[in-house]
Amino acid sequence: MKYNQTTLKKLENILDECGYIVRYERGSFQSGYCILEDKKVVVLNKFLNPEGRINTLMDLIPSLNVNYDMLTKDSQKMYDEVILKNETLEK
Repeated sequence: MKYNQTTLKKLENILDECGYIVRYERGSFQSGYCILEDKKVVVLNKFLNPEGRINTLMDLIPSLNVNYDMLTKDSQKMYDEVILKNETLEK
């Protein structure tokens, strides 16, 4: 997986299609992000570089409630890549 703006946009699209709002804000986030579950808002540290944003979203997405059927084909493919990479890292 390439660490570029296109990859970041694809990850953001997964969240968008699941009804999450992605915001970039200042803050002292322990892990680079904060989730407001009731409002479906994901807040990422705006000072992260694109690679940091991608890594943070890849860590975050598997822990969210994602309705796979709501995703477009492109987003489903990206989601599968994220899940596969996450499972590989856990082993």
